[in-house]
Amino acid sequence: MNSVFKALSDPTRRRILQLLRERPMTAGQIAEHFDIAKPTLSAHFAVLREADLVYSDKMGTSVTYHLKLSVLEDALLSFAETVGVGLGGGHALKPSRRTR
Repeated sequence: MNSVFKALSDPTRRRILQLLRERPMTAGQIAEHFDIAKPTLSAHFAVLREADLVYSDKMGTSVTYHLKLSVLEDALLSFAETVGVGLGGGHALKPSRRTR
């Protein structure tokens, strides 16, 4: 679960996941949405693969990335249970009371 949250901690990786939620995309298609160097983008893909949030298919020189939504859902549900927020347990988040 730690690798999932490490992957989610970066805004670029979260944006990549948002893009892949719409549809599978090649690395080039994803790169069009960012103004960063390709090696940097490749490093982001590596972190997402390590967390098992994406998988890739290679055809010739083209790599297509796919979102593994079930892994993300499992990690978020596990985290919710860890902090005592469950779907069936009758627990609900209470609004925080802020003092000024």
